[in-house]
Amino acid sequence: MKGMHGLDFDPRTDMAICCGQTEAFAAAVFAIIDPGDEVVLFDPSYETYGGCIRMAGGIPVYVALEPPHWTLDPDRFINSFTARTKAVILNSPHNPTGKVFTKDELETIAGACCRRDCMAITDEIYEHITYDNIKHISLASLPGMQERTIITSSLSKTFSVTGWRVGWAIAPAFFASAIRNIHIKITDSAPAPFQEAALTALRSPPEYFEKLRREYESKRDYIVHLIAGIGFQIKFKPQGAFFLFAELPENYLLSDVEYVKELIKQAGVVAVPGCGFFHTTLSTEKLSQVGCSYQERYVRFAFCKSSATLAAAAQKLAELSDAMGCVTGGKNA
Repeated sequence: MKGMHGLDFDPRTDMAICCGQTEAFAAAVFAIIDPGDEVVLFDPSYETYGGCIRMAGGIPVYVALEPPHWTLDPDRFINSFTARTKAVILNSPHNPTGKVFTKDELETIAGACCRRDCMAITDEIYEHITYDNIKHISLASLPGMQERTIITSSLSKTFSVTGWRVGWAIAPAFFASAIRNIHIKITDSAPAPFQEAALTALRSPPEYFEKLRREYESKRDYIVHLIAGIGFQIKFKPQGAFFLFAELPENYLLSDVEYVKELIKQAGVVAVPGCGFFHTTLSTEKLSQVGCSYQERYVRFAFCKSSATLAAAAQKLAELSDAMGCVTGGKNA
């Protein structure tokens, strides 16, 4: 944290080791959210966030990011705050879109948290997977934010060990203590052998992280070219993480769910319907620009796969594309 973000934490008091980022995030929410508290999230968002907030008795308040570049409207964000707002959730790099929040956007979020005396919980699990020389900035590194931010992350994505379940929450000692107490009640401890392995992984030299970026950037470019080649609208190229959130071709009358079902049946390729990540809508004025059903027009493709798997998917998608009308079920003939 010191070397990568310039942040000073005491490892004896300010850190909680958990069973993956998912548990670290849940424990952080349970530590600070009381029944009736409102929590601001950006939409689309990873589906587990809202569930954790509701389990804690909190109320998720979703702020829509504007497609196609998923930009943050400062006024919409500020207007989402009320007297009951307790915290803001930030996931950057972002799942599902691959967006990396800009410095200006982070300053807007930080400024609102400081003025409103709100906490922030960040999910920074993709911090080392960014592209095109874009750098991840931790919200906690902005003025006034270290004392009010809980950082959650894990070993999973950076070291390709998603099943090992070693994650962490980093926060001021008062919050970290509460998170540890909750963690002990939920899972007791993360797997000890994998914690030992984590020590080796976290000592990786800078060259490892750079190689990781280059490899994923190559895969990103491959899948962007592939998906665009079968007619998808690629209006936003992922800046981080390892997902492509692509918009269905304009002439497809299928919804995202219908398309994914056909994709599985006819090509044996699995993607995720985008509607599961949406929880709100834009204003009436914005809807007239992007279409009323834009939440049903996106499909998330993951490219954290081997080259052989990506090549096989490319072959199947090409064959499917050549079969006229197969992905649309005949509805757009």
